[in-house]
Amino acid sequence: MKGYYYVGLDVHKKIIAYCVKRGDGTIVDEGEMGATRKELYEFSRKLPRPCLVGMEATQFSGWIYNYLKPLVNRIKVGHSLMLRAICVAKKKTDRLDARKLADALRCDWFPESYMPEEKIMELRTALRYRELLVREETRMKNKTAGLLMEAGAEYNKQKLHGKRYFNNLMEGLDYVPETMKELICMSHAGAQYFDASQRKLVNALREHPELKERVERLMSIPGVGEITALTWVLEVADPHRFNTVKAAISYCGLCSSDRESAGKKHRAPLSKQRNKHLQRVLIEAAKLARTWNPGIELAYEKSLAHRSNKNEATIESARKLVAYLMYVDKTGERFEIKAA
Repeated sequence: MKGYYYVGLDVHKKIIAYCVKRGDGTIVDEGEMGATRKELYEFSRKLPRPCLVGMEATQFSGWIYNYLKPLVNRIKVGHSLMLRAICVAKKKTDRLDARKLADALRCDWFPESYMPEEKIMELRTALRYRELLVREETRMKNKTAGLLMEAGAEYNKQKLHGKRYFNNLMEGLDYVPETMKELICMSHAGAQYFDASQRKLVNALREHPELKERVERLMSIPGVGEITALTWVLEVADPHRFNTVKAAISYCGLCSSDRESAGKKHRAPLSKQRNKHLQRVLIEAAKLARTWNPGIELAYEKSLAHRSNKNEATIESARKLVAYLMYVDKTGERFEIKAA
């Protein structure tokens, strides 16, 4: 872009290396600053205008992007895997990384990543935090069962985590040492706490005014529950950024990468370049959706007859689910099963 200054930011936990270049590659300024809002504000004030800022996607990029967006002319976040020129360099320092980011912007070779609105990013963080709560709940439940087995206690696995059954069970464990009983109760209480916390979080997200209508519309698809719908809404954000269903399937990690060399093609396993949160939820949802959704069941049976592999058939079911989600989300219409 004519007349622009190009600013590369190499972002780290405590410091940010920066480099400011003109369109001809001349370095105007470079150095380091602390990764704080105060220093970023002072840095943005002294930047020459108009300026285009670019940085690599990291764990800390989100808040920096949202903070600098209103303070500069334009800002981009780069796809980490696509910025391989930084990784494979013989010499790699923060200053050189910042220079290369500025050069990528200057040469219009900056692989930009999609950045959703700040509110969506906040809600996405909350939903991803739920995964931690569910994992911890499972660990506490397994620990409760493990302690009971260590004590030689007999229990019903299906009813163990019910409040009434657990209380009656503990009253009858006269032969178990008090110390062991305290640990069992602590594990059970921990599981109950994590379960209540994740339920409260999901209810708040489901009733959020910016998500409620969209989530309810997606849940009209047979086999799509609130977690699947919430994950789709918050991870995809804007469905119109995908021109085709194939592009959405690729983003969800439900297709393999193609390798071709010297006229020989090799089909690799599922690509690691994907949204892992969305991939996991869609695959698990596809396993259950076959019970209620005849379209997904048909896709599963066809794939199973063709490939005779249950895992591949499940992936095909997940692809069909993505097609349904894309249709409902793009059209804004509730899902209806048409009669044959």
